[in-house]
Amino acid sequence: MFVIVDEREIVTSGYASAFEREGYASLELHPSEVLDWLSIAPDSDLLAVEAFVIGACAERLSFPHNIRNKCREAQILALEDKATLETTLELFAAEVDDVLRKPVHVKEILARVGAHRRRKTSGQTAADEGHIQVFFDGRDPMIAGEVMALPRRERRILEYLVRNKGRRVTKTQIFNAVYGLMNDGVDECVVESHISKLRKKMRQRLGYDPIESTRYIGYMLKLPSMQDGNKRDASEVVRAEASANWALANATSKELV
Repeated sequence: MFVIVDEREIVTSGYASAFEREGYASLELHPSEVLDWLSIAPDSDLLAVEAFVIGACAERLSFPHNIRNKCREAQILALEDKATLETTLELFAAEVDDVLRKPVHVKEILARVGAHRRRKTSGQTAADEGHIQVFFDGRDPMIAGEVMALPRRERRILEYLVRNKGRRVTKTQIFNAVYGLMNDGVDECVVESHISKLRKKMRQRLGYDPIESTRYIGYMLKLPSMQDGNKRDASEVVRAEASANWALANATSKELV
């Protein structure tokens, strides 16, 4: 998920639509809403954030510190209408990861975020997540200590989910990762079938469903440490309800304006 911050609604809505066309979920925030959202958003939402895209606002030099405290893995990108050396250096000093001069296409933002993620995982040949161990060299995964033979597509989906552990990924993202961006001969809905079969096999081996599915948002691998009998603790529920109430109240107030 990408969080778009700008004091101009036309900017946030424009980028949100562009991200949606590319198959990525996004959240539009006015600068005055950022700190409130960070304080009440459930951990699952914070972990799902791939990047904050921050445009024009007076508070943006203070945002990176607050964001890092909540979303250590998320990138922070600043959009500049008229980039100068002075403002660029100020933004980097405030711990922004990248400064992009507008207009910038969403595909370039996605490419930069992807390049950063690849650098972090370069050279990785395996990943061990408790009872789930996957390899990135073509071998079948080890599930609950035993090799589980999987069809190539299901294996690649599992590998993609592990690479993005703690983040929600959409059906379109999975499709693009497994089938490629230019494969027009296959319908995206095939992803749902692959994941359904993968979940069934892993549930039988592990005794629980390791893949969490949220309608309209996507899929996320649930690590063993995150299992809690399919129930979130009370504090997580409170935060989730607060986040939902905040979003509803914010939407209502905008309609009244």
